[in-house]
Amino acid sequence: MTIKVGDKLPSGAFTTPGPEGPQKLTTDQLFAGKKVVLFSVPGAFTPTCDARHLPGFIQHAADFKAKGIDTVACMAVNDVFVMKAWAKASAVEDKVLMLADGNAEYSKALGLEMDATGFGMGIRGKRFALVADNGVVKGLFVEGPGEFKVSSAEHVLGQL
Repeated sequence: MTIKVGDKLPSGAFTTPGPEGPQKLTTDQLFAGKKVVLFSVPGAFTPTCDARHLPGFIQHAADFKAKGIDTVACMAVNDVFVMKAWAKASAVEDKVLMLADGNAEYSKALGLEMDATGFGMGIRGKRFALVADNGVVKGLFVEGPGEFKVSSAEHVLGQL
């Protein structure tokens, strides 16, 4: 079943690139007591994700903070080392928290996985963004196949 506005986010865990190597981050650590924008991309370094989706959230990181968002996080079904390389190549710094959902477990828990085997990419996460307040979904913006509109940083900012 797909997550919807008003639902509590499911429990889960991610791996994040840390200064001393990969670190586990639970959903409780990410969402409890915080306002979070979580956006998901089908893959690090893929064309739209790399050229438009992640850069928009980097560019508008301060705007999200000004609107009361504690954390902006990017999730992809990639391993933590790819997420670290993508963060470095994109000059993410501390503007966006990079989350590896390596086996698509959290994407599946949200009901927002997609089958990209036709592209040689296996199971991935759909392109979406959500706004959560203390682990409850307040806004959900899921893209249609091949689209990039409602999950953009600019659109999500306009909904806050």
